[in-house]
Amino acid sequence: MDLALAEATRAEFAHSTVYLNTATCGILPRSAVAAVRDLAEAAGAGLPAGFGDFDRANRVRAAFARLVGVDPGRVAVGSSVATHVGLVAASLPAGAEVLCPEGDFASVINPFVVRGDLKVRFVPLDAVAGAVGPSTALVSLSAVQSADGRVADLAGIRTAAAEHGARMLVDATQAAGWLPFDASPYAYTVTAGYKWLLGGRGASYLTVSEEAQDTLTPLHAGWVAAESMWDATYGPMPGLARGARRFDESPAFLAYHAAEASLALLERVGIEAVHAHDTALAARYRAGLARLGHEPVPGASAIVSVPGLAARQPALQAAGIATAARGGTLRASFHLYTTEADVDRLLDALDG
Repeated sequence: MDLALAEATRAEFAHSTVYLNTATCGILPRSAVAAVRDLAEAAGAGLPAGFGDFDRANRVRAAFARLVGVDPGRVAVGSSVATHVGLVAASLPAGAEVLCPEGDFASVINPFVVRGDLKVRFVPLDAVAGAVGPSTALVSLSAVQSADGRVADLAGIRTAAAEHGARMLVDATQAAGWLPFDASPYAYTVTAGYKWLLGGRGASYLTVSEEAQDTLTPLHAGWVAAESMWDATYGPMPGLARGARRFDESPAFLAYHAAEASLALLERVGIEAVHAHDTALAARYRAGLARLGHEPVPGASAIVSVPGLAARQPALQAAGIATAARGGTLRASFHLYTTEADVDRLLDALDG
């Protein structure tokens, strides 16, 4: 383990389980737990500090922007990926074609499907680039598949989309935080903050390119979407915020107070170091699975899924090893608080 990562891990994590389930939910660092506790205690005491801090939410916006390589003016903060995707879905004209991979996460698909007047087309993940055509308005997909960890060929899909004038919406929920991810080439990206970004539910991020900002209507605009928030608390707002902040939801402060500490930790360690650590552990697990005669879904992801082993998940959980069962597979996911000993304990349990 990288020395800086090891020191951060010792200082920041206090879990008692073998935790291999970040793809479901990340572990809150101690500093994030402290931030949540401070806010909750202030709220319980009726102190002004318990109201929550908009400046902190804006610092989180800036930290996320640095993480994914865009200007903070391209980032909107919210509470869920589905809400962000719904905003994009509402912007499309009736009859527009949306291309999606088969079996992608529901939040990246359903907002388009439930409209009923869009043409939503599904193809295998490895066929997406070849399926983009002149009638495709939008390609919507996850950078990393939640169910099995497959990593999309974003560069190839982006080339195909550009050739046909299609926009892209990329869900980075299972990528940002362990996989170096650049949001700048895409019209829209969405990211939940409670998995690899180590925050709590209630923090999510929408990036919108400058060219695409006029394509969206801020349908859920409240006072926080105004250029001058404190002049827009009553009545129609004088004017929308410049940039993507016009698409903000009012922040869930407990989640955003946690997110500031969590993103600061990831910045201190560095995503390149986290990526090297996580993928090395995944490779160790893959090698061990091969020795045991199991064949995982191919790839080099920090998420490793093994078909046919989903039934082992309850017994593993009872033994203090946190994994997930998804689509008939046993899914393990490795992050900065995972050790080689954790990987070996999982392999030993599967061998037994």
